[in-house]
Amino acid sequence: MKILYLMRHAKSSWSFDDLSDKERPLNDRGRDDAPAMGQALAQRSIRLDLLVSSPAVRALSTAALVAKELEYPHDRIQVVDAIYEATVPDLLSVVRNLPDAADSVLLVGHNPTITEFANLLSPSAIPDMTTAAIVCLRFQCDRWRDLDRNNAEYYFYDHPKK
Repeated sequence: MKILYLMRHAKSSWSFDDLSDKERPLNDRGRDDAPAMGQALAQRSIRLDLLVSSPAVRALSTAALVAKELEYPHDRIQVVDAIYEATVPDLLSVVRNLPDAADSVLLVGHNPTITEFANLLSPSAIPDMTTAAIVCLRFQCDRWRDLDRNNAEYYFYDHPKK
């Protein structure tokens, strides 16, 4: 079985006009919500084999804050450039090329693509993912390249206001 957690980055700041989109940091709410979601995952006794993130500052910061709560080593967060500004087919390619030795993976990305990607794979409809929301899907397969809606099970959707 493969377990995929899809997370939209936490709330970012628009206060810095001189920064590019990729450089935007988390705002105060984002810095609170990301660890709270990490704690929510920890309460479910979730252990990750791999955490992958967009290189955008807001996504990578979200990943780092979640990793801390899950006691996942910060230096093992894998930054995947293709996640930033990804299309749904791009994300599908990223996931299908994950190492098969990793059974439990968290991917931190951006909307609207992360919600569209969740809906591509989920047998149940996923609402528009709010900032810091997480969807968990489980797949009855042994290789990431074999994951598909037909072998998927929707497990949960969680968000900071829940």
